[in-house]
Amino acid sequence: MAISVGDTAPAFTLPGTGAKSYSLSDYAGQPVVIVFYPGDETPVCTKQLNSYNNELSQFEKVGAQVLAISAQDVASHEDFSQKHGFKFPLLADTDKAVATLYGTVGPLGFPRRSVFVVDAKGVIRYVHRAIAGLTFRPVEELVTAVENAR
Repeated sequence: MAISVGDTAPAFTLPGTGAKSYSLSDYAGQPVVIVFYPGDETPVCTKQLNSYNNELSQFEKVGAQVLAISAQDVASHEDFSQKHGFKFPLLADTDKAVATLYGTVGPLGFPRRSVFVVDAKGVIRYVHRAIAGLTFRPVEELVTAVENAR
């Protein structure tokens, strides 16, 4: 059964950019925006992550940490991040274990573009799982979800 608003966010630790591992628990006490995206250097994913990076100050104003997760390995993430100058970590979920915990693996095992807002207490306050994944949630909507999670 997929997790939903009001559930405790499943814990995870994944390797990521910057040659370190990231755990959801590292951000206890602050809101976290978890972005599951299908792939590095794909058109919509690149546009989505650039949008979030360009408006990162909006997330920072509400004290939120952005974590982006996909199934590519850390080397791919490092290249993608360096090319675009992302200021938030990209995490490597190569076996899709975390994506499975969050219910973002679609039919045939393909990841679905999805966003979760986790509040400072670790409770999920916003969920969006895309069906087609051709669009993404705008920064304003996610910042509002963080504000509403307080």
